[in-house]
Amino acid sequence: MRRSLILLFTIVLQSAQAQDVTHVEHPLDYVNILMGTQSVHLLSNGNTYPAIARPWGMNFWSPQTGKMGDGWMYMYTADKIRGFKQTHQPSPWMNDYGQFSIMPITGKRTFDENERASWFSHKAEVAQPNYYRVYLADHDVTTELTPTERAARFRFTFPDTDSAYVVIDAFDKGSYVKVIPGENKIIGYTTRNSGGVPDNFKNYFVMVFDQPFANVGTFADSVLVDDRMEIQANHVGAIVGFHIGNRGEQVQAKVASSFISFEQAELNLNEIGNRDFETIKQEGADRWNAELGKVKVEGGSIDQVRTFYSCLYRTILFPRMFYEYDANGNVVHYSPYNGQVLPGYMFTDTGFWDTFRALFPFLNLVYPEMNQQMQEGLVNAYKEGGWLPEWASPGYRNIMVGNNSASVVADAYIKGLRGYDIEKLYEALLKGANNPGPITAVGRAGAEYYTTLGYVPYDVKINENAARTLEYAYDDFAIYQLAKALGRPADEIALYRERSFNYKKLFDKETGLMRGKNKDGNFQSPFNPFKWGDAFTEGNSWHYSWSVFQDVEGLAQLMGGHDAFVQKLDSVFFLPPVFDHSYYGFTIHEIREMQIANMGQYAHGNQPIQHMIYLYNYVGAPWKAQYWIRETMERMYLPTPDGYCGDEDNGQTSAWYVFSALGFYPVTPATDEYVVGAPLFKKVTVQLGEGKTIEIQAPNNSKENRYIQSATFNGSTYNKNYIKHDDLVKGAVIHFDMTDTPNTSRGTKTEDFPFSLSLEEN
Repeated sequence: MRRSLILLFTIVLQSAQAQDVTHVEHPLDYVNILMGTQSVHLLSNGNTYPAIARPWGMNFWSPQTGKMGDGWMYMYTADKIRGFKQTHQPSPWMNDYGQFSIMPITGKRTFDENERASWFSHKAEVAQPNYYRVYLADHDVTTELTPTERAARFRFTFPDTDSAYVVIDAFDKGSYVKVIPGENKIIGYTTRNSGGVPDNFKNYFVMVFDQPFANVGTFADSVLVDDRMEIQANHVGAIVGFHIGNRGEQVQAKVASSFISFEQAELNLNEIGNRDFETIKQEGADRWNAELGKVKVEGGSIDQVRTFYSCLYRTILFPRMFYEYDANGNVVHYSPYNGQVLPGYMFTDTGFWDTFRALFPFLNLVYPEMNQQMQEGLVNAYKEGGWLPEWASPGYRNIMVGNNSASVVADAYIKGLRGYDIEKLYEALLKGANNPGPITAVGRAGAEYYTTLGYVPYDVKINENAARTLEYAYDDFAIYQLAKALGRPADEIALYRERSFNYKKLFDKETGLMRGKNKDGNFQSPFNPFKWGDAFTEGNSWHYSWSVFQDVEGLAQLMGGHDAFVQKLDSVFFLPPVFDHSYYGFTIHEIREMQIANMGQYAHGNQPIQHMIYLYNYVGAPWKAQYWIRETMERMYLPTPDGYCGDEDNGQTSAWYVFSALGFYPVTPATDEYVVGAPLFKKVTVQLGEGKTIEIQAPNNSKENRYIQSATFNGSTYNKNYIKHDDLVKGAVIHFDMTDTPNTSRGTKTEDFPFSLSLEEN
C-alpha cells in the first residue's frame, strides 16, 4: 500500500512538472485576444475587444456584436455578429472613430444591422492577433480576415446559393459610398467619431473583390436603390451580390483606408499588393512572433505563459500609428489637431494617466525604437495643436486628470532615447506645467492655484483636486529630472525640485492620509477616506495616498517612519472593502471590482494603486512586496475572457503583469531604476538591441517559492531592492534563489532602498 502511494505521488508530481512550458517557439500560439472581453458596463473584466491587427497598427479589425455606435462592440456573452468592423477604438468609454463594417449575408438582401446579424458560437471561432475566422450560422458563411498595418484581406466561404451578398456599412453621421463595377471596387468614407477630430475629418476606404458583381444596390438612410452606384447622406452603404455555383466557393476582398484621401487609401492597399490570403496571414504571424519573441519565458505553467503573452500582446497595440507613407515612401500624417496633411510621425489612442506608469517604461526598455518614433509624434502634436495631449483619440480628449506627458517625455530621454527634438518637448512641458489648457484635461486645470499655493484647492470648483495636486507634484519631479539632464539653468532646476515636494501640503497628520485642502489652508471637512471620487480620481484616499512616486521616503516619514509605513501598507489589504459612492450617485464599476476581489482596499483593477505593493521595498520589507505581487498575479489575471480585474486600459494593466513577471517594476518613471519584485518564471530572456540580452534566472521558482532568498547580478551578490536601467541595457544576467520562506534580512539596509527625492543628496 505504501509503495503504491509513493508511486502515485511520483506520477502526480511528474505530471505537474510536465505541465510547465519549458520552451516557447512561437509566442503567438499562446495569445488569447479574447482575454478581457467578458465585460459589462457595471463590471469590467478588461473591457477589451478582440483586436485583429499588426503591432501598433493604424487600423484594427474586430467582429462587431454591438450596435452601430456602441462602445461595447464585442461582448463575449453576445450570441450574434452584426459585421466585421475596422476600428480605432482605444476603449469602450472613449468609443470609436473612423469606423465602418463589412458583413457577408445570404438570402434576404438587407442593410439593417439587426436583420443581417447572425448567430455564432465561440466553438466555431478562431481568434488570433493576425487572423480571425468565424462561422455565421444564419447565413451559412465562414468569414476570415487577416490584416496589415493599414489594410486587410477578407475571405468569405459561401454555400451553394443564388443570393450571396456582401454589405459595406459606412455608418451614420455623414458618409459616402461609390461602387465601381468595372474594377470590382467600392470606395467611400465615414466621418463617424466620438470627438477629438477637426471639422474635415474623414476615413477614406477602398475595397476590391476578386469576383465581378452580379448585382449592386446602395442604401441611403435605410432606403435601398438598385443599380445606383454613388450616394452621400447621413448613413449610407452598399450591397454587392455574387454568383456562387458550388458550396464552398470563396469570394475574397482586400480593403485599405486612409485619413488623408482616396488616393492614399489606394497606396495603402499596396501593403497587400498581389499577395494572397495565406501569405498575408503568415507575414502577420511572423511579425507578431518577432515582437512577442523579444521576451521569451520558460518554466511556467501553461496558464502563466498564456497570460504573459496575452498581456504582452496588449502592451504592443497602443499607442497606434496614425501615419501613412506617400507615393515617394515619405512618412506623412493627417493631423488630428489642425486637419492638415503634414510630414512626420503621429501616434494616438493612449491616455497618459494610465500608461505613464508602466506601458511607456516598458517600451523604453524593450521597444525603444518605437517610442523614439512616438516621441517624434509628440513633437508634431505640440507643433500642430499647441499643447501635448494627455488623452489622445485621435486628437485632444477632455478626460482624466494630471499632466503626465511630463513623465512620458522625461522617462524616454532619461532612458537614453535620442533622435528627436527634445528641446521642443521640454518647451511643451513647461507650457503645460504652468497653464490651464484649452480644455480641462490639457495643461493643468487649477494651474493658477497650484503655482501659488502649491496645491489645487478643494473649494474652488475644480473636481478631483487632490489627485491633480499629487500628480502635478510628480510631474514636476519628471520635469526636474529632465531639466537636469538637459543642463537647464540652476534656478529653473531648483523650482521644479521644490515643487516636487508639494505632495506634503495635502498630508493630514490626523488621519495619516492625503486629504483635500481648502483655499484658506484648512482641510476639507467632513472627510471620509473611503469616499471615491470627490477630491480623488476613480479611487479614494486609501488609493491615492501612495501617489508619491518621487519620494516614498518622504511619505514614509510623514506617516511616522518605516515601521508605521509598513503597517499602513498592510492595512490596505486587511481593511474591509467598504466604500462611499455618494460622489457618483451609484457604484461605478471600479468600486465593484475592488469590492469583489477579496483583497481589502487594494483596487488593482484601476491604475492609481498599482505601484503600491512595490513600496515595501523602500522601507526594508521587500518580502512583503514579493508575497503580494505573486498573490496579485495569481488571483487577478487569467488567460480567459474574464481574465482581468478591471479595465485593461491600453496596455497599462498588462504592462504591470509583464514587468512583474520579469521580477521588477518602474515605480518612478523619469528615474533610471526598477524596483525588484518576485519573478514568475524559472527563466526569462529579453532581447535588446545590438545582440544584448537580459537573462533572468529563478530555477527553483514555484507557486510556493515566491520569496527571494538571495540574488546575484552578473555573478556578484546583489542585495539591493532596485536595478538600474543603464546596467540592464548593457546586457545582464540576474539570478534569483527563490524559497518558500521570507528572508527578512535581505534588502533591509538604507543603501538597498530605491530612489527617493528626500534622500537624493545621499
